[in-house]
Amino acid sequence: MNMTPKSYLHDEEERQGLLLEGGTDLLYLAESQEAGNAGDEETAWAWLSLVELEPSTLMGIKRRSGAKFIRDKGLRTTKADAAFGPGWLDRD
Repeated sequence: MNMTPKSYLHDEEERQGLLLEGGTDLLYLAESQEAGNAGDEETAWAWLSLVELEPSTLMGIKRRSGAKFIRDKGLRTTKADAAFGPGWLDRD
């Protein structure tokens, strides 16, 4: 069973270039952006949930949309957990 979201980057050369330039995170960010550009917000968030976002990015999302939003979207918080400490999502 394939757990990868629908791809919006159909040019294999472009995909390989993104992988070489920035690894899977850059590829997944580009996929997320393309899905968003196509109006497929669900797939855009699905791609973004595969990326280990920077702590500052997650803190910004928390401030704008709340901890529940981060959990509902399935965003990875490992880096933020290490940077801000356990329970950071639930602290004001």
